[in-house]
Parts: sequence; structure tokens; C-alpha cells
Amino acid sequence: MNYRSLTAQEIAQLEAQGCRAQDWKEVEVAEAFDAQFVRNTVFSGHNQLGVFGEEITLPGGLTIHTGIYNATLHNCEVGDQAHLYNIHNYIANYHIGAHTCIENVNAILVDGKTTFGNGVRVPVMNEGGGREIPIFNELSASLAYILTLYRHRPQMIKQLEDLIDAYAEAHASDHGYIGDHVRILNCGSIKNVWIGDYAELCGVSRLKNGTINSNEAAPVRLTSGVKCTDFIIASGVEIGDSTLVDKCFVGQGCIFDKHYSAGESLFFSNCQGMHGEACAIFAGPYTVTHHKSTLLIAGMFSFLNAGSGSNQSNHMYKLGPIHQGVAERGAKTTSDSYLLWPSKVGAFSLVMGRHTHHADTSDLPFSYLIENNSESYLVPGANLRTVGTIRDAQKWPKRDNRKDPHKIDQINFNLLSPYTVQKMWTGREVLDELQTLSGENTEVYGYRNCKIRNSSLKHGRELYTIGIQKFLGNSLISRLEKAQWHTMDEVRKALRPDSAAGAGDWVDMAGLIAPKGEVKRLLDDIQAGALSLEAIQTRMETMHANYYSYEWTWALQHLEQVWGCSLEEVSLEQLCKTVREWQEAVVKLDRMVYDDARKEFDLNSQTGFGVDGDRNQAQADFEEVRGSFESNSFVKAVLEHIEKKTALGETILGRLGKLG
Repeated sequence: MNYRSLTAQEIAQLEAQGCRAQDWKEVEVAEAFDAQFVRNTVFSGHNQLGVFGEEITLPGGLTIHTGIYNATLHNCEVGDQAHLYNIHNYIANYHIGAHTCIENVNAILVDGKTTFGNGVRVPVMNEGGGREIPIFNELSASLAYILTLYRHRPQMIKQLEDLIDAYAEAHASDHGYIGDHVRILNCGSIKNVWIGDYAELCGVSRLKNGTINSNEAAPVRLTSGVKCTDFIIASGVEIGDSTLVDKCFVGQGCIFDKHYSAGESLFFSNCQGMHGEACAIFAGPYTVTHHKSTLLIAGMFSFLNAGSGSNQSNHMYKLGPIHQGVAERGAKTTSDSYLLWPSKVGAFSLVMGRHTHHADTSDLPFSYLIENNSESYLVPGANLRTVGTIRDAQKWPKRDNRKDPHKIDQINFNLLSPYTVQKMWTGREVLDELQTLSGENTEVYGYRNCKIRNSSLKHGRELYTIGIQKFLGNSLISRLEKAQWHTMDEVRKALRPDSAAGAGDWVDMAGLIAPKGEVKRLLDDIQAGALSLEAIQTRMETMHANYYSYEWTWALQHLEQVWGCSLEEVSLEQLCKTVREWQEAVVKLDRMVYDDARKEFDLNSQTGFGVDGDRNQAQADFEEVRGSFESNSFVKAVLEHIEKKTALGETILGRLGKLG
């Protein structure tokens, strides 16, 4: 924008309206500036003012004019049609965007050169230090995963830290920014904070040294009593009700409310925190805690649902708070559950009761970890058959709160993937080995500070086999369904992998599920200094986009183990057998889920309904509130899924049958 000096007439008018300046020559204005909309304002240093005069309609219908009223400005640029009113102290060293409204605030200032939270070190997971993560505006969950857990590669970590420090320095300034269409109302102190477009700050208590990455597509909203220090807040975040945030990265679409307290932690997409407390945690996507007295501390979580009163201990008062733990994706903790770190909870497992023996269930996913007489009992695979696990997998994509078209975190929502299925494959081998070493008739087996009953071991092995068959069949049928083929040679051609990438182990990088080989290649390139931060993000996006190609490479590798031969040698009969096993696995698992859902409609579930009547009234009351089992949308979806997948299997078998 082009600015000009004030005319003598404009200076006289401003002074008559209660304005004054250290030097009127240091106040510049837009060509169409109208002095009548600046009143009772003190100017210090160099200031530039836009055009004012439009009307703003406030909630309730009150109409006001844009302009500057009752304020003190020092070294500020104020955009067109901004509205500044009742600045109790002053605004210093800020660019204020167009159509922005600031009312009844104490002070907004930048004090010296600042990076606005970029480069702040967050001592995540280990309060004793050693895993400090430099946060910055574009930090993804997957990059943070590397920075946190790959400390065994110090040169690569140093390269990443240097890149982030350079990013922070590039964003350093002695002037702050408040974007266009921002609302800052009834707030306290705001110091060294960069505020993006369309942000809404209402009743905020204190903000210090941070960035609010708000934009028109995904505004950020901070409300009553919020206090944030040394922070980065991504787009689409909502924080309210006296929540405290200290040394934190808050990812896209997160919601904190109801006096939540978060310190020295990383939160990525769609996390939610209410009532409770987080300290030194890595909260991957969809880490959720809604209850009072729930403490998450010194751990790594993702897709977690923490029950009321859940907590962990990160030290035993010896060398201080040096221990840490991991709950892999999809874990749940029940009310009043407890874990003594160090421990590791397998993917999609349920933790119930108090566990003080440093359990490691990572090779036995989809399990129940249950306390019984102060002992930790493991029920392998039990969560594969529960309705809750399936509902969770279905609800996460639907609850994606990210509105920003630029999504930083790459999130794979698949319940069954090479990451979880390789664990089931390993888990089945673990159970077989336990049975071989201790004998088939052993009543209770010992495993990594847990106990497994004989019946649980046998049933767990069966569940893992069903899960493996379902996943491998899914991959095979998906490949066959999309291709045109009329001979076995054409079938083999359709089933050949698109690339070698995908074989071997896989990892879950806080939402991004990828082959370990591709991750290693990325780490090697980072260490060699071959990649910028933007290029690293692009590589992760590419890995995410290529997931299904990588998945088939892995699935075929394991199908060949099942077949006992290569793709080029597999027979038509073996392919048909795999499809039939897939059909049986799908139906078995769906029937288990169906039976588990039925428990939600049995007589026990009707307790408390129809309190003043007989059993018939209780059932009628229950059905009015909850509906009937047969009409439940989830139950109907399970039955439809059985029919659909059975029909698909028959279609593929029919096509294969014609090859014979």
C-alpha cells in the first residue's frame, strides 16, 4: 500500500479529537484516509494507517464504524477497515490486517527479535531430557516421530535440527503480524505472537511467544481464560475454558477445553483434551481424553481413548522422571487404569486395571490387558471380535476436523494393514513358541511380565489366523477385482507388484503407515543433507499416496509363504482356496462382531429403563431410547457387509472357475 504524510488540516483535526503524537511526521496514511475515524489515540514511533469508515454489525445488531478509538500505537501498520477500540495499555510493533477488530485488550506487543515459537525445544516423552523436539509451523506427526524416536542416528537428527533452526531464523522478526478479518476481544496480554487470518480470540488471558496458524478455510478460535506460552497452534484449532498450554505444538483440528492442562507435549491432528492433564507426551492423531483426573504423562499415543482416572507413572523416585512408555495406535484405557512405565501396549489393545510389571504386548495386538489379583493377564486377539474396535475404525475418518486443504499429517485409518497384520503374524508365532516350550497342557503361560491362560492362547491364535486371512484375501481380491483377465497368465500379470517397495517390516509413524525400507531411504537422504523440510514433507506424502501399491507387495510376499510357492507357480486351486478362506474369515469376524453388538441389547443392558413399571415397560422404554437390535444402523451394516463380501467372493470364484 502507498502511504502519504498527514496534511496540516488532518493533524489539526486529529488533535481536536484527542489524538497526539511524538512526531506527526512519523504518522503516514493511505490516500483516502479520513481523520474523523481516529479519536483519542496516541502515536509513538513510525505508524501507517489505512482507510476507515465502513460499518461493522456486531452480534445482537449493534452497528459501529471502523477506525481507531482510545488506543496507543507504537510502530504499527493498521490495515483498511480495521477497528481498534479501548486498548487499555498499548499495541507495539505490529502489522494489523484489513477488516480486523481489536477491542478491550490490555497489551499487544513484540519485544525485540522473536521467532514466534518456532524453534522452541519441547522435552517430549522423557522429562529427564534427551528427546527435545524443535517445533515449527509445518511440523508433521511423522517428522516428529523421527525426531523423537530415531536418536540412535545422531547425525540425521542434527541435520533435521539444523533445518528447523534455519526455518525458525527465517521467520524471526522484531515486528509481529495480525492477519485479515481477525477478532481480538476482551483479552489480556499478547506478547510476541504471530496471528493468522480469520483467528478469533475472545477473553484470552495471556499469550506469549507463539504462532496461531489460522486461515479463512480453517480459523483458529481461542476463548475465555486461555493461557498459552511457547507454542505453535495449527489451523482449525479450538481452545477454550481456561485451558493452559505451555511448550506445546497443537496440530490441525485439535480441541482443548474445560480447564485442560498441557505442558511440554506434542499434539497432532484431531486430538482432544478436556478436564485432565498432559505432561511430556507425544499425542499422535486422535489422542482423546475427556475426563477429570486423567493424566497422560511421558508416553507416546495415537488413536487413543483414555478413560476417566487413567494415569501412568514415569519414575520410581530413584533417578527422577526418566522412564517412558508407548501405547501403539488404537489403544484404549478403561476408567482408573494404571500403567507403570516403562511399558509398551500393543496396537488396538484394551487396558483395564492396574499394571505394575512393565508389560510389553507390542507383538500381540488387538488384546485385552487385564488386572487379576495384582497380576497382568493378557487375552491375545480379543479386540478383533469387538464391536467397539470396528466402530472406532469407522468413526475416525468421519471425525476428521481438519478443514484446511493443506493437511500436514498423513493419516492412514486402516484397521488391518501390513503394520498390524505383521504383528498378528509375529503374535501367532509367539503363541506357538510359548505352547511348544511350556507344553500344550500348561494352564498359564508367562510372557513379558504378563500371564496368558491356555484357553486365551488357543483362541488368540485362531483370531490372529482369521485376521491374517481376511487381510491377505482383501488385498488379493482388491487386486483381482480391478483388473481384466481371462487366463492364468493374465491373472499372474495382474498380481505382479508395481514395485519392490513394501516388502519386509512396516512402521506406524504416528499415523503414516509405511514400509521400513522406504523410511530408511528417507532417513539416509536426510542425513546426507539431500532434502529440505519441504522435500521431506513431499516424500512422506508420496509414501502415503503409494500405500496400496506398497501394501500389495507386502501381501503377495506373505501369500507366497502361505501358498508355499511363488506367484509364477501358484495354481488356480490355491487362488480359489485363498478366496474361500477369505470369505470364511470375513463372515466369522463379522458374526463375532454381530454377537458382541447383541450384548448391548440384552436384559442386563435394559437395567435402569422403565423404572416405575414392569419388564415390558422397561423393554419399551429401552427401545424408544436405544432402538431395537434389528433396526440398529451398525447391526444392519454388519449384515449388509456379510452379504456384500460373500457375493464379491462368489463373483471372483466364478471368474476364476472359468479359467479351469
